[in-house]
Amino acid sequence: MAAGAGRLLAVSDLHVVHAENRRLLEEEIVPGSPGDWLLVAGDVSETASEVEWALGLLRDRFARVVWTPGNHDLWTPADDPVQLRGEPRYRYLVDMCRRLGVLTPEDPYPVWQGPGGPLVVAPLFTHYDYSFRDPALTKEQSLAAARESGVVCTDEFLLHPDPYPDMDGWCRARVARTAARLDAVDPALGTVLVNHYPLVREPTDILRYPQFAQWCGTTLTADWHLRYRAAAVVYGHLHIPRTTYHDGVRFDEVSIGYPRERRGRGLPRGVLRDVLRPREDGA
Repeated sequence: MAAGAGRLLAVSDLHVVHAENRRLLEEEIVPGSPGDWLLVAGDVSETASEVEWALGLLRDRFARVVWTPGNHDLWTPADDPVQLRGEPRYRYLVDMCRRLGVLTPEDPYPVWQGPGGPLVVAPLFTHYDYSFRDPALTKEQSLAAARESGVVCTDEFLLHPDPYPDMDGWCRARVARTAARLDAVDPALGTVLVNHYPLVREPTDILRYPQFAQWCGTTLTADWHLRYRAAAVVYGHLHIPRTTYHDGVRFDEVSIGYPRERRGRGLPRGVLRDVLRPREDGA
């Protein structure tokens, strides 16, 4: 790609199971130029066929599409003909993406050569381990408190860690695998890190229900934006689209979210975020 061509755009939490979100995808998530890349930070939908439909549509539109899984993508709903669970489901989606020509956390990291580059674009799958919790509580106590309050993530019923014994084990394995790959990136190059969950805990501080934070990431990634020379970090999951800065690095939460949420707040910063835009006050 020639310098000056295209933009590095990002979106997450498409949730195309909702008709309003399907229409938004069909009508509004389009490139501004033939050289635009799209980073999709998870939660495309809840069944394998809907994930395939949505990513296939986007791949036909954008010069390159990069996907990392969200928790909803990895659910195993009873009505999905694909009843794979946990890691096998993830691998099924990776194979599907490869057939479509969509890049995943298992593929060689591409290098963005457009404006702001060169930068290594690294889709990550790190999962969560309940460490974003009240430090005075054990994991078991924190989950019990969440159940008592009625704030329990649906993952506890539809997301399975197979073949790992628990989510913690799956998370540790994913973090170790991902860190090894990032360690191998040319140290002369900066990165754009794309993960469904925030890499640092601070973005969860504004959650309406603080108990939900334990399903939102892992403390094991707290220094990755510095350790891996991030020019920008892209994430979703929280359904609170905004921009924050941590150690001078821009973190963009780029979720579309549910229709009921948009009716209240809209999408004041647009459907897609330009990841490498110049820094402006408040964004």
